[in-house]
Amino acid sequence: MKDTSIEQVLRELTPQVLGSVVRRYRDFAAAEDAVQEALLAAATQWPCEGWPENPRAWLTQVAFRRMADHIRSESARRKRESEAAIDATPQEDDALTLLFLCCHPALTPSSAIALTLRAVGGLTTAEIAQAFLVPEATMAQRISRAKQSIKDSGIPFQMPDGEKREQRLRSVLHVLYLMFNEGYTSSGGAALYRNDLSREAIRLARMVHALQPKHTEAAGLLALMLLTDARQTARTGAEGELIPLGEQDRSSWDKEKIAEGVALISAALPKGAVGPYQLQAAIAAVHDEAARAEETDWPQILALYELLKRMSGNPMVALNHAVAAAMVHGAGRGLELLGALQSDARMKNHYRLDAVRGHLLELAGETEEAVRCYRAAAGKTGSLPEREYLLMKAARL
Repeated sequence: MKDTSIEQVLRELTPQVLGSVVRRYRDFAAAEDAVQEALLAAATQWPCEGWPENPRAWLTQVAFRRMADHIRSESARRKRESEAAIDATPQEDDALTLLFLCCHPALTPSSAIALTLRAVGGLTTAEIAQAFLVPEATMAQRISRAKQSIKDSGIPFQMPDGEKREQRLRSVLHVLYLMFNEGYTSSGGAALYRNDLSREAIRLARMVHALQPKHTEAAGLLALMLLTDARQTARTGAEGELIPLGEQDRSSWDKEKIAEGVALISAALPKGAVGPYQLQAAIAAVHDEAARAEETDWPQILALYELLKRMSGNPMVALNHAVAAAMVHGAGRGLELLGALQSDARMKNHYRLDAVRGHLLELAGETEEAVRCYRAAAGKTGSLPEREYLLMKAARL
């Protein structure tokens, strides 16, 4: 524990503690406030007084006391306080139960995903807004309404079963996908990635897969995470600088994660209808199984992206499809496909569109325009490693 920062431990424990408090007191908004007070107390006291023997229990008890104070301050809730005096020992993983609670049908899918990223993933409102490609103020209102909906609905804090669980699973998988993506490539800050967030996404994805072992998309998502995360240590250099996929030392990729991911997706694909997570996992597997970047089977990747593009309206899929097309048919074809994305409002201020255009223009020999695109992309990303990489690309040209 001494080798782990307080910030990292608090981030990892937050969804578990919040789940325990919500399960006991049934008040999502008040529970979140109580947990935030407990986190502040820990950040203030632990550096001076030393780490508690059980950090999670310490945080939970402090949050319980804050909730008790809150309830006592409102006479109308005195009866509720006595009813809430139940055994606080978790019967199941509270973070997973919290995940399914946030994905309740009472919420719209977008609100459920936003609330879960806030409550379970610990993302800031700004980070969630970036993931959804919407203004921060819009996302703040969405999260606030979602909390109120949870409170008004009286939803019990328990894991749904049978058909209800199946209904929520799509939102749950989407949440974990976004959580992992934010961990794997942070939308802002000095670090390229946030291992605490991606680890928690993988942990929860494993639990969801264990709950629904026959659900091929749950298996596909877990496979996608493992196959992608296997490259993590090769993505940055000694100074934290970004190393693109084609230049990474593939001998340092995690072979155990690759083997597990390949086994999962190989077992899932033949079982029935193929969904987007399975297709993305298959693409990741093709990349991971190439011993050298030059040996990547780009025609197969392009074919998989064409299938994925047909079933998804996500502009990021179209962007990656354009890259694959350029690798197979030349930079001109990729640039032609990018043209259709220029009018997509969701991509207007996203750095990746300029970054990809710069890359394809560089391949096409249009150096001056490539430099302009790299610099434009650098000005739009909140990630310091990505900004430095893009500026370096521009400088080299």
